[in-house]
Amino acid sequence: MIEGNLGVSLTFVVYILLMLGIGYVAYRRTSNLSDYILGGRSLGPLPSALSAGASDMSGWLLLGLPGYAYAAGYEAIWIAVGLLAGTWLNWLFVARRLRTYSLAAGDSLTLPSFFENRFHDTSRLLRIVSAFFILLFFLFYTSSGLVAGGKLFETVFGLDYSTAVIIGTLAVVSYTFFGGFLAVAWTDVIQGLLMFAALLLVPIIAINADGGWGATKAAMELKNPEFLNALTSGDGSAMTAIAILSLLGWGLGYFGQPHILARFKAIRSEQDIPAARRIAVIWSGLGLFGALLVGFAAIGYFETPLDDGERSFILLVDALFHPVIAGILLAAILAAIMSTADSQLLVSSSALAEDFYKALFRREASQGELVWVGRLAVVGIAVVACILAFDPDSQVLELVSYAWAGFGAAFGPALILSLYWKRMTRAGAVAGIVVGGATVVVWGNLSGGILDLYEIIPGFILATIAIVLVSLAGAEPTKDVQDGFDRAMGS
Repeated sequence: MIEGNLGVSLTFVVYILLMLGIGYVAYRRTSNLSDYILGGRSLGPLPSALSAGASDMSGWLLLGLPGYAYAAGYEAIWIAVGLLAGTWLNWLFVARRLRTYSLAAGDSLTLPSFFENRFHDTSRLLRIVSAFFILLFFLFYTSSGLVAGGKLFETVFGLDYSTAVIIGTLAVVSYTFFGGFLAVAWTDVIQGLLMFAALLLVPIIAINADGGWGATKAAMELKNPEFLNALTSGDGSAMTAIAILSLLGWGLGYFGQPHILARFKAIRSEQDIPAARRIAVIWSGLGLFGALLVGFAAIGYFETPLDDGERSFILLVDALFHPVIAGILLAAILAAIMSTADSQLLVSSSALAEDFYKALFRREASQGELVWVGRLAVVGIAVVACILAFDPDSQVLELVSYAWAGFGAAFGPALILSLYWKRMTRAGAVAGIVVGGATVVVWGNLSGGILDLYEIIPGFILATIAIVLVSLAGAEPTKDVQDGFDRAMGS
């Protein structure tokens, strides 16, 4: 339990009340499903960029990545490089086309509805398969955020871990339930700025407490000389090509993350995208760099090895700051958790409301009815994710790794090719999504040799091959589908 608990507690209460207030304001402005899912496509470049970044990085940026850096040293730099490259490439090659095409393709609100409208799929198979994988992998992804919340409340308040998970779940569900996308996007701006400030301030103060960067490096070298070599693992063995590719491969995941892609669809104009891209890349780059420095500083600061390196940010804040400042900085972790978990819950509830309930059971459902179905879905999905998060030995980075790979492999190739290849067919899209998702599920449960490669890479490659082969093996898309591609792309 952290000292100065009253100051920290008051800071947390004020923060959560502020988020609930934003949720209430957004609730008053939410009248239909488009408002609830995409905020009426009204986001400017700053909220789009910060919302995408905050919903992307989640609690793992302040817990998982510092924990990895604490345990592995410079080896962790590879994952940061892959993620930063993925952020930039996603904004560069996907954002504008998806914003334009999702609007042209029947004002598609969700990723499954985009695929259905893109390929004129009247069978609903493509939408249902897409929604299934969204729900599957988001259960693990949302669970990772709730695990991070459990660790935060357990460490700060000395709560029982399960109780801490339940409290974190209630905090996230409350404003997502009412406000939908506008609440999520507006709170993400505040949360993104708070995360950014914390990841700049904490490593600077911690490294200064170590005696400067030279002293931090010396402490890292004393504990393990291999910490200062990005080409060796902590045990002194050389990093294999498989290990380096696995870490860089995290960047592939960006192309298939529904909660990030939703920000591209919600931006008010494609003219805002270049400015949003610059903001997003700068925010991500400095945030990733700060998270690495937190882990490195913790190696030098704590003489006794930490039992759980993922708590290094929390423990540094407790050791170095006044309780009120500590409360604000620890609220950054809560911000990171909430900013991602709310987005994941919203996309999952959208899949249930738009892609299952409306598509299969109530095609004539009113907008108000669909909004409430979405809200109830938020509660149901959160309950399941909360149950999965009850294991106190869960590691945030491991849960994120699995879900990240699942989305990247299932949807990344299908989305990129659907935006750039007119010859792609509905059958090819279904094949790519199924092969990519299934490869991650199977490969992630195997090990040894080439099977140690991060599952997103084989999943991404095999999904791309499946899309191309199945598309070329069948008849060309109908004229309507090809004309729709030409209209959307302005060709």
